[in-house]
Amino acid sequence: MRTVKAQDVIAPVANMCREANLKLPDDVKQAFRDHMESEDSPAAKEIFRQLLENSAMAEETGLPLCQDCGLAVFFVDIGEDVIVEGSLKDAVTQGMIQGYEEGYLRKSSCDPMSRANTGDNAPAIIHFDFVPGDKITINFMAKGGGSENMSRVTMLAPAQGWEGIKKFVVNRVAEAGPNPCPPTMLGIGIGGTFERAPILAKRSLMRPLNDTHADPEIAKLEAELLDAVNALGIGPMGLGGKTTCLGVKIEMAPCHLASLPLAVNVQCHSIRHQEVVI
Repeated sequence: MRTVKAQDVIAPVANMCREANLKLPDDVKQAFRDHMESEDSPAAKEIFRQLLENSAMAEETGLPLCQDCGLAVFFVDIGEDVIVEGSLKDAVTQGMIQGYEEGYLRKSSCDPMSRANTGDNAPAIIHFDFVPGDKITINFMAKGGGSENMSRVTMLAPAQGWEGIKKFVVNRVAEAGPNPCPPTMLGIGIGGTFERAPILAKRSLMRPLNDTHADPEIAKLEAELLDAVNALGIGPMGLGGKTTCLGVKIEMAPCHLASLPLAVNVQCHSIRHQEVVI
């Protein structure tokens, strides 16, 4: 067994909160370059140029990629051979508070009714799981409100099957239009239960854009959905073009024989996530 002190998690979490809001992953920047070259629309090309410029300026100046620095979402996988001394939940939350404060990142967490700001972006939204091994893996996502507002969960009839899933996803993107600041990334959760499907969808957004699903059948479905969504022609920032979505990621789980849960979690073009292994 390996022992990890909870307090040793604070600094790495603070750093990933700052870094994710300042630096886009390399695969996202490369996707911007690739689509800028492949687009026919001058407006779409210009949007991609501006997104790349914005990314470079954020790194140079230390200012956030977007003024909406999001709510802090964490997926924490705890190795079954790890003993944590102290409260891991409190440590992750404290690291997030520290990172948002030191990074001068906007704090967006508020009371749902009074709308009073909590003042420190707390509480962190943490999903814990236990996995084999003696490591703690923490994935962080800065989830902005504009894209989150365009996300949906539904309970389809089993008979609707793949065609029903595809129709719901494409209609959701069409209805969202320019609101989630496309080009987007789509996380799709299929199966599980009412609460499990959206967690599957959100976790899938942690996958790199250039990642191909290990199951070739699911990989085919991801490609089919991506083609269908991009055929809408919404384009970057809703100005038209071939690139409405940069990538579609699907995660599935067994579900009740009487239901077909489906969740669509929309991510804006500012795909801000990082991982740390402790």
